[in-house]
Amino acid sequence: MAAIQRALISVSDKTGIVEFAQQLHKAGVEILSTGGTLLALQDAGIAAHDVAKVTDFPEMMDGRLKTLHPRVHGGLLGRRDNAQDLEDMAAHGIPAIDLLYVNLYPFEDTIAKGADYDTSIENIDIGGPAMIRAASKNHGHVATVVDPEDYADLIAELDASKGATTYALRRKLASVAYARTAARSEEHTSELQSHHDLVCRLLLEK
Repeated sequence: MAAIQRALISVSDKTGIVEFAQQLHKAGVEILSTGGTLLALQDAGIAAHDVAKVTDFPEMMDGRLKTLHPRVHGGLLGRRDNAQDLEDMAAHGIPAIDLLYVNLYPFEDTIAKGADYDTSIENIDIGGPAMIRAASKNHGHVATVVDPEDYADLIAELDASKGATTYALRRKLASVAYARTAARSEEHTSELQSHHDLVCRLLLEK
């Protein structure tokens, strides 16, 4: 069992996020967050903290750079049963993050709405997939949620296990998370390829 003491929540689809965070807060979990998610949680009266206070680095580049920082990724990747990892975390002020909830930019919706190429590119998520892959790799210690449909199972297990998660659930969530990032990468590839093909056709027509 792995106890959840700190969670990082950063979502595009905010369906049920307030209720989910309330359950975590009730269980004594410290919540870190970013941007619009942070505002939504704080507006609902939930004590969430800006991840920038952990990184000591502001969000910048129109939101392109938020969570790509050793204090975030170290907190997700650090093995709780590895003495060297724990020593590194302590030496560099890296807090352990036990739960990650991230859902990705709605890239497919952006494309379906006929967005231009530059807008499509700006909707390619970088920080989200990086955190998802890091947390999922470390599923021996970290739970990763990418879909509101997984809220109920996680909260039920936290209630049943006094604030902890089982390896079986963390592994299941990691497999869902990797499938989600893989599917999104395929969407990015398809969009870039279709643009490339269009440019080639236009050049040939000249």
